[in-house]
Amino acid sequence: QVQLVESGGGLVQSGGSLRLSCVVSGSVFSRYDMAWYRQAPGSQREVVATISTVNVAAYPPSSNGRFTISRNDRNNTLTLQMNNLTPADTAVYHCNAFRENGVVMKIRPQDWGPGAHITVSS
Repeated sequence: QVQLVESGGGLVQSGGSLRLSCVVSGSVFSRYDMAWYRQAPGSQREVVATISTVNVAAYPPSSNGRFTISRNDRNNTLTLQMNNLTPADTAVYHCNAFRENGVVMKIRPQDWGPGAHITVSS
């Protein structure tokens, strides 16, 4: 059973920064393209950053250069540096797999971690 534990969330003012971390166990981390996801209250979960098994990162256009995703396959960790935060970034942030061998993952409900809660005040 895979376990993913996110940390680094909290309360920050508009314009501030946060760094999220995720530790993965119970799976072969290095085999998966990984992603940070977020879900705001009343909204669908969305992808905010991805990183491939060979450290190629990708971001949605709306991130506008504010986010940096990274991975450490030795430590089975995934990080997300977030800068210039706004209230629109308020959400629960999760880490999880994105693709395996080029195929987008369908994550089982039991394979989501607790998430990191981020609140950005104005």
